[in-house]
Amino acid sequence: MQRAFTFPGQGSQAVGMGKELADSFESARLIYEEVDEALKQNLTKLMFEGPDEELTLTENAQPALMAVSVAACRVLENDAGVDFAKTANFVAGHSLGEYSALAAAKALSLQDTARLLKARGQAMQRAVPVGEGAMAALLGLDADVADQVAEEAADGDVCAVANDNASGQVVVSGHTAAVERAIEIAKEKGAKRGVLLPVSAPFHCPLMAPAADEMAEALAGVTIAPPVVPLVANVTAGSESDPEVIRKQLVEQVTGRVRWRESVLYLRDQGVGQLVELGAGKVLTGLVRRIDRDLTGVSIQAPGDVDGFVSSL
Repeated sequence: MQRAFTFPGQGSQAVGMGKELADSFESARLIYEEVDEALKQNLTKLMFEGPDEELTLTENAQPALMAVSVAACRVLENDAGVDFAKTANFVAGHSLGEYSALAAAKALSLQDTARLLKARGQAMQRAVPVGEGAMAALLGLDADVADQVAEEAADGDVCAVANDNASGQVVVSGHTAAVERAIEIAKEKGAKRGVLLPVSAPFHCPLMAPAADEMAEALAGVTIAPPVVPLVANVTAGSESDPEVIRKQLVEQVTGRVRWRESVLYLRDQGVGQLVELGAGKVLTGLVRRIDRDLTGVSIQAPGDVDGFVSSL
């Protein structure tokens, strides 16, 4: 069976994440130490002990989630003897998870990835003053209807579909007033409900253009190698291995839509039957069967998960 390794995005963080791996495996501890050193910050202590409001800050959550994902991957490789390139046929990550995927697939160094995500979080926060932007989940609508909602809600402001996560689970992003209008319009078009998300900035919409410019500059200064298996990119929902194309797509991703539903369907069409989520939470695993009931999802975030996955190979 073909499988893809997937990597979660912001919102999956929780105080205590990654600690069980560190308690059980030196290879996980070494990943956390290397990230701490790269950032000149005790991110590990924040991950394990909180406080939650500090861990949730975009500039902390992004590198922290990456660290747990890469730690889970390295434990599979170093402690469980899993050959990454033979076990996974593709990698894919949700938003920041794309960086985790590239680090796991040896396209980016761990230290570069940590620094890029710290910079990305800071740039995203700077792009729009707090309060001027918002995001909302429109539950019960598909992306094509959500596109119509966003266009109608914009009314001179910015409002765009940011995440197409699964059928009936779409997120819009933009100016606060426009997103609030979108919630009301979505209800008129059959949405079960619209929910404002507890985020500090309107990610994945044109308001993030200043952050995209900052990331273009930051990415220009790092080496990207061909990943050991192809990356399925958020912005195209297609596979890519060329380092310069990946560099360009990471910039486009800041303002572009996360095409997660389409990415999973692309993986299915390539023969993938199992999606293995590496890192904190089970958000992506929960989406798998909502997208296609014939696919299976597995989450690896604790020692028992490692054992269970290896015994299934």
